[in-house]
Amino acid sequence: MIAARILAKLDGYGVAFILCLIAAAIAVPVLALAAPRDSPFAMPPYVVALLGKYLCYAILALALDLVWGYCGILSLGHGAFFALGGYAMGMYLMRQIGARGVYANPILPDFMVFLNWRQLPVAWWGFNYFPYAAAMVMLVPGALAFAFGWFAFRSRVNGVYLSIITQAMTYALKLAFFRNDFGFGGNNGLTDFKDIFGIPLQTDATRAALFSLSAIFLIIAFLVARAIVASKYGKALIAVRDAESRIRFLGYRVENYKLFVFVVSAVMAGIAGALFVPQVGIINPSEFDPANSIEAVIWVAVGGRGTLVGAAIGAVLVNFAKTYFTGVLPEYWLFALGALFVLTTLFLPKGIFGLLTRRSEKTAPPAALEPVAHQPGGAR
Repeated sequence: MIAARILAKLDGYGVAFILCLIAAAIAVPVLALAAPRDSPFAMPPYVVALLGKYLCYAILALALDLVWGYCGILSLGHGAFFALGGYAMGMYLMRQIGARGVYANPILPDFMVFLNWRQLPVAWWGFNYFPYAAAMVMLVPGALAFAFGWFAFRSRVNGVYLSIITQAMTYALKLAFFRNDFGFGGNNGLTDFKDIFGIPLQTDATRAALFSLSAIFLIIAFLVARAIVASKYGKALIAVRDAESRIRFLGYRVENYKLFVFVVSAVMAGIAGALFVPQVGIINPSEFDPANSIEAVIWVAVGGRGTLVGAAIGAVLVNFAKTYFTGVLPEYWLFALGALFVLTTLFLPKGIFGLLTRRSEKTAPPAALEPVAHQPGGAR
């Protein structure tokens, strides 16, 4: 019943977005596994992994759009939630290696043996079980977002000050995770994963399955975000974005609205990071880099802030352009990215999705005028 109500509230773009993801979740594995290698329709394994990475970025962009586009919280630290979810999944994958590591230690990962650790740190306990790791993927980013939001929103920190604090948070985590004595691999991070659920990660079938799983979670994240923004709670969020002082004067607990949506967004970002790690095969402190969070803001702005669909599309398109330009002219990519953001801000304030919707509105046939009923005694 709940799913039916959510689907009933979707517009044409939302339905098309979901149908495209369903088609991709089916078509990509078929082209990667069933098509002959010499066929022009065959999809190489590296392309499948690349597309899966794009979908993980799309989930992150959608999570950021939920807080920025609908609540006015410009977070420059969502990369921290993404990385924390990735580390939780990476810790599970490291525990699955067991005695197959370089040092053949059944309990300690290789980097701990190399650094002369004698026992497994408490933070690693339980990560040999997937249900525990899956819970940590959501709980750790959610707990950090709750703790951060509790103090920030109740202190009424807004605007650029909140953005700077979120950026400082992710930078502090980056410095912490770089330390070897922190227990998370230091500069090298976590890598050399072998399998998941006993299935080797390097097989074509596993890559295809992870892509389809990413598409499914992107659909789920979109439906959850859409259910939030289409509800009465979502209307209150938009009101907070547009006139926070007035909403506060009317008696609404603005900090509670902000805190809830911020935690939900952080959990989404953590799930995106967890899906990202097994597809790229590594997670290290560079994922905490503030530049990654700023880049996610550009994805949302280019795709269309406050549209959800546009944010996901923007993440895919910008990262596709990044892959292309870094392969051809890598030294010019940052200049191109900055120019793209400036041009979007000046000429496409609603992003690519806003441009598409505006054109569809212009090409739509005008509604027929209904005849005005004659009212006796009325003015002519």
